[in-house]
Amino acid sequence: MPETFLAACALVLVLEGLLPLVAPRAWRDAFRRLTDLSDGQLRFIGLISIVIGIVLLAFLYA
Repeated sequence: MPETFLAACALVLVLEGLLPLVAPRAWRDAFRRLTDLSDGQLRFIGLISIVIGIVLLAFLYA
């Protein structure tokens, strides 16, 4: 179980690092736009990300 969690965290880091590596300017512009969003908009994005992740996990393990 701990190995699976660590592997998942490592995969997140790899995926998160791809955009700054491949397109740093696009990543910087996207980050600037995110900082302009309100707290409510950021919370909604976080909620949608969580829901998508749960749905993907449900499909993988169902």
